[in-house]
Amino acid sequence: MLIAFTGQVALAQYNYRWGNQHRQRVEMIVGGDFVVTMNDAQPVIKNGAVAINNGKIVALDTEDKILAAYRASKRLPGEGKVLMPGLVNGHSHTAMVLFRGLADDLSLQDWLQNYIFPAEGQFVNENFIRVGETLACWEMISGGTTTFVDMYFKPDVAARVVERCGLRAVIAPSSIDFPSPGFRGWDDAFAAAVDFVKRWKGRNPRIIPALAPHAPYTVSPEHLTQAIQAARQYDVPLTIHLAETQTEVQDIQQRYNATPVQHLENLGFLESRVFAAHVVWPNESEIALMAKRGVGVIHNPDSNLKLASGFAPVPAMVQAGIQVGLGTDGAASNNDLDMWEAIRLTALIHKGKSLDPTTLPAKTVLRMATLGGAEALGLADKIGAIKVGLQADLIQVDLTSAHLTPLYDVISHLVYAAKAQDVDTVIVDGQVLMSERQVFTVNTEQIRREAIRIGEQIQAELRPSN
Repeated sequence: MLIAFTGQVALAQYNYRWGNQHRQRVEMIVGGDFVVTMNDAQPVIKNGAVAINNGKIVALDTEDKILAAYRASKRLPGEGKVLMPGLVNGHSHTAMVLFRGLADDLSLQDWLQNYIFPAEGQFVNENFIRVGETLACWEMISGGTTTFVDMYFKPDVAARVVERCGLRAVIAPSSIDFPSPGFRGWDDAFAAAVDFVKRWKGRNPRIIPALAPHAPYTVSPEHLTQAIQAARQYDVPLTIHLAETQTEVQDIQQRYNATPVQHLENLGFLESRVFAAHVVWPNESEIALMAKRGVGVIHNPDSNLKLASGFAPVPAMVQAGIQVGLGTDGAASNNDLDMWEAIRLTALIHKGKSLDPTTLPAKTVLRMATLGGAEALGLADKIGAIKVGLQADLIQVDLTSAHLTPLYDVISHLVYAAKAQDVDTVIVDGQVLMSERQVFTVNTEQIRREAIRIGEQIQAELRPSN
């Protein structure tokens, strides 16, 4: 018996050593009861896992097969969780979290001209951007956003914050024809934006510099042409607000005898490097034109509803083949950076508008929040799906809460029931930014204190004197 037992131990030790020697070493293995890949080749893997090395996905399969083929120094179990791509927030003005709730229940033009533009001129400085950007990164990490677009001011400050916080971002300094924080007008603002693009392109793979002429109604035709020519010259993305309100459509029609989309087409502006925010009021021919030109569109249901801008024809745009992603817009007009709200609203409002419950099914909307957003931004070769060779930008969503019990269809749950607080783990470029709801890359108590102080200062200075 002793000889037999000794032989069994020796055989087990041999098999253990042999197995370890022949399993490929990777940095991390992450699991999930469900791996929702957004990859048509392997849409949902039950009891799955992903192997990660050098910030990239090297394998995905059932957990048993991954563990048989790979060994890792770090393993994140997936019991009770969904593993899926991180969310892509395709349009935000990130540091505007510090204006959250400053001016509500107003039309877009009233909100911008009489409240936001003056407040920005008075309060936006480097410290405002540092604190606001960090607060926003904390909020987005907590909600499972791994990539976002920031169309705002002082891009160097924003980029340094994103570097520290670990997220991926398209940083697009806003350029406009009239004075903005730190600038007299278009010439110096746009020159600074181009300088930022030249200095940051290729500097950090998680920071994608871009150009952002604000909108057709705030930027002249000559300057719009200058912006798209510079985007081509430096081979960077360009983002713009477009056809957001009926007022904008009427204004551009009066000025240039064309609708906003046709106005940009007349300038030779529309092409695949461009992604437009809102696009609430395109007509049928303009939808076909944007599809033909490869223009991406970012749908922002929260702010479109809050500012009463209208209902974007998202189903028609998707049907036409436009790459449509989702965004939160800035927290001054939303009032948060919660992509799960954008997901749920998108799935619901277009059903109500069309009176057709089959409009924009759950899978389509979840794709818009992940791979669709990546496609709209021109980043689908890097992010948006769980696929070998893509960056490991992943989240785990906890399924154990009451509002996610029982479970029949995991994608239905993610679209119609999941909430930001259900996100348990966030990984970007293979680095864990949050685990068990603890954010590792932001000093949350300190940034909360600093944000409160800035809010108190803004409130005191805006308070009418007696």
